[in-house]
Amino acid sequence: MDRLIVEEKLESLRRCLARIRQKCPPTVNALMDDIDAQDIITLNLTRAVQLCADIAAHLVAEMDDVRLPDSTGGLFDALAKEKVLSDAVARRMRKAVGFRNLAVHQYEEVDWHIVHVICQQHLDDFYKFARAVTDWLDQGR
Repeated sequence: MDRLIVEEKLESLRRCLARIRQKCPPTVNALMDDIDAQDIITLNLTRAVQLCADIAAHLVAEMDDVRLPDSTGGLFDALAKEKVLSDAVARRMRKAVGFRNLAVHQYEEVDWHIVHVICQQHLDDFYKFARAVTDWLDQGR
């Protein structure tokens, strides 16, 4: 496996998360009134989810005896089964994929309350994913 590719994606993920933290207003009402923040946050959240999915696909593709799942969410389940991720992180990443699908395909119907909660309470899920991947790589996998 090309560790450099994974590390570059992890760095891109960190930049997306930093941008979200920087641009997320303190209240949902402020977010609802700021279309620039909405765009920046939505773009970076969808990028963050896609980066995690790309990393997961890269890892799963390199694992012996692990079949590439049929769905993006299944990638995180495969990593949990292989003990790369905890079940809790895998579950949160599957939920993030669901959000990404909604944001990309039905942008006009995005619930900004949910987006604000993600920004305020669930960005750590992405950091936990990154930490788990880094730990796994550091073990020489």
